[in-house]
Amino acid sequence: MTSATPVIGSRPANPTPVADLIDALKRIAPLQGMEECEYEWLATYGVERYAEAGATLFHEGDAATSMTILLKGEIHVRRERGGPAALFIGRSGQITGLLPFSRMKTYGGLGYAAAPTWALEYDHSLFPEMVRAVPSITQRCVSVLLDRVREVTRMEQQTEKLNALGKLAGNLAHELNNPASAAQRAASGLLEELRVYGREKYRLGGLCLDQQLTQRMQQWQQRMRDLIDERAHATLTPLLEDDLQTWLRAHGVQETWQIAPELAESGITPAELEPLAEFMDGPGITVVLSQFASSLRAERIAKAMLDSTARIFDLMRAIKDYSYMDQAPIQEVDLPQSLENTLTMLQSRLEHVTIERHYAPDLPRISAYGSELNQVWMALLENALDAIEDRGTLTLSVKTSGDLMLIEIWDSGNGIPAELTDRIFEPFFTTKAPGRGLGLGLDTVQRIIRKHRGYVSVESRPGSTCFQVRLPIEQLQAY
Repeated sequence: MTSATPVIGSRPANPTPVADLIDALKRIAPLQGMEECEYEWLATYGVERYAEAGATLFHEGDAATSMTILLKGEIHVRRERGGPAALFIGRSGQITGLLPFSRMKTYGGLGYAAAPTWALEYDHSLFPEMVRAVPSITQRCVSVLLDRVREVTRMEQQTEKLNALGKLAGNLAHELNNPASAAQRAASGLLEELRVYGREKYRLGGLCLDQQLTQRMQQWQQRMRDLIDERAHATLTPLLEDDLQTWLRAHGVQETWQIAPELAESGITPAELEPLAEFMDGPGITVVLSQFASSLRAERIAKAMLDSTARIFDLMRAIKDYSYMDQAPIQEVDLPQSLENTLTMLQSRLEHVTIERHYAPDLPRISAYGSELNQVWMALLENALDAIEDRGTLTLSVKTSGDLMLIEIWDSGNGIPAELTDRIFEPFFTTKAPGRGLGLGLDTVQRIIRKHRGYVSVESRPGSTCFQVRLPIEQLQAY
C-alpha cells in the first residue's frame, strides 16, 4: 500500500460471508438497534480489509476518502512531527475515518495497526446512497463526530497543559541553577579560605605583638571596616589596584598579588594604609594585611552564599504562591503580586526585556481561583515575550475601572494582523510556527476569565499590542 491510497490494509483472499459480517456489525456499539436491512446494506457494500500489527495505514496529510468500521483490532494515530503521544486510538467497535457530514479533509497523523485489524471500509462516493439506505446512520455519525471533537479537544488541552508545565519546570530549573551553582562555588571557596584564614591567624600570633600594638592594629582594622561599609555602593577609583601594588612593594610587603585585589575591591586606598606603616615593618604589614584580606574574602563569600540561598528561597516562595499550594481553591488574590509571581517563573526570558509597571495604589484584592488566574498571566506574558522575541518592552498595568479590575499587558512587538484579531481566541487557531503552539493558550485564557465573570479583549497595531482583562471586584456570586 502506498501513502497515496490510505486504506485499512488489503482485501482478504476469501471474503467473509455477509451473514457473518452482519453478526459482527451488530456488535458495534454505535450501530446497535438498526433494522436488519440496514445491517445488510452495510455488510453488502462495505469493502472488507485486513491489516497485520505494525502495518502503516496512512500518513499525516494524506487525503481522507473513506469511513471505516473497526470489527476487530486497534488503530493508533500520532503526529509524525509532534512526538510519540497518541493523537487518537481507534479500537474494535468504533466508527472512524471520514464520516458523512464531516469536514475532515486529510488525516491528522500517522496511522498504524497496533494489533491485527479487521474492518469494513466505505468510500465517500457511497455516502449519499448510505444515508438513503440507512437513515439512522446520520444521527449515529453525528454522535460519533461530537464524541470525536470532545476527545480531541480533551487530548489537545492535556497536551497544552503538559507543555505549559514543561516550560514552567524548565524556567524554574534554569532560575534555580544559577543561585544553586553560585552557592556551591561559594561553599567550596569558603572552605579553602577558612584554611587560609586559619594559617594567617597563626602567622599573626607569631608576631608576638604587645597589647598596645595589638590595640592599634585592631583600631585600624575597625576603621577600614567602617570605611568599607560607607563605600558599599560607591564607584571604585580606576587603577586603584595598581596604586596599592606600588605602595605594598615600596613597604616590603610580600604576596601583593593576594592582598591588593581584595583591598582594591573594598575601596581601601594607599593613604589609608599609611597608619599601619607607622608602627609595623614590612613583614608585620604583610601578615596583618594578608590576614585582613583573607577575612574580607571569607565574609564576601559568605555573603554570596546568603544571597544565593535567599534567591532560592524566594523562588520557592514564588512557585508556592504561583501554584497556591496548601490553599483553598478560592483565595483573596493580590493581582499585582500575582503578576510578579508569574514574572518570576519567566525570569530566564527577561534578561533583555524592559518591564514597566503601573500598579495603582491601594488596590483591592479579589476572590478568585488564584492558580487559574496565574495560568492566564502565564499565557498572556508568554505570548507577549514571543511577540518581542524576548527583546523589547513589556508594560503591566493594574487599576480599577468602575466595579471591575482592569489588567493590561502591553508588548512592543510587530502586532497582530487586523484580519486575525477576531480569530485569536478560537480553539486550535495559532499564528505560531508548527510545533510551537497548539492554539489553546488564548482559548484557555478566555475560558478562565469567563469562569470569573470577566472579559478579555485585545487591541493591536504595529509596535503596540495590549491584552485587556476585566474582572469583577465582587466575585462571590460568580461561583
